[in-house]
Amino acid sequence: MNSKGCLKWIAISSGIMLAVLAILYFSFNDKEPAGERGAEADVMANKMLKAINKEAWDSIPYVSWTFVNHDYVWDKKRHYVEVKWKKNRVLLNPNEISGIAFSDGKLMEKDEGDKMVKKAWSFFCNDSFWLNAPSKVFDPGTERSIVEIDGKKGLKISYTSGGVTPGDSYVWFIDDNGLPKSYKMWVKIIPVGGLEFSWEDWIEIGAGAKISTTHNNKGPALKLTNIKSGNSFEDFGFEADPFEDLLR
Repeated sequence: MNSKGCLKWIAISSGIMLAVLAILYFSFNDKEPAGERGAEADVMANKMLKAINKEAWDSIPYVSWTFVNHDYVWDKKRHYVEVKWKKNRVLLNPNEISGIAFSDGKLMEKDEGDKMVKKAWSFFCNDSFWLNAPSKVFDPGTERSIVEIDGKKGLKISYTSGGVTPGDSYVWFIDDNGLPKSYKMWVKIIPVGGLEFSWEDWIEIGAGAKISTTHNNKGPALKLTNIKSGNSFEDFGFEADPFEDLLR
């Protein structure tokens, strides 16, 4: 095939791909629903917090988990996080988006290390949300409202500030006891609005905090594994405080 033929084939293929993407967008993209704010939304949010036992979640000093090949140990009291993936290890202070980074066990130079710290922070923001998003319905910068989608009443949580992409919204659907069954997402990093993911396969950690370990959509399920709570860093195999270098 000559160069003109290659260019023509690329143009046709690109056109087909754009057409497929357009079909997917218009077939599955839902407009974000407007919600009605008020006391009912707060009542529904508190019912969900009771169902997941947020009080027990708040009492956990340390928690670890794995999500999308990212491994975490989170000191929830001091809000420090160890993030590991591939050959990288970052000790992160999420409040300040600061920390130190290692590659193959060696401390990285400042510029490269700072980039790795920011990457670890974005991972943590996303992956800790999948770990326990229901606990964040009263976080600073949140707005709560009631919506109705396909005859089902839902709790819409809009995040007006914070995180990697402020402005994202989620609509929660809960069972009669307040336990989340699924949510629909309107987030900046996904061009299709209203994608729905299940919240299922619940486990209990700590003094009874409930965590969903499986999130199903139309594709492969998202799984959280190696979830463990502890009272100190020794419970996770550390012989000394893993965040000591952050205190220097």
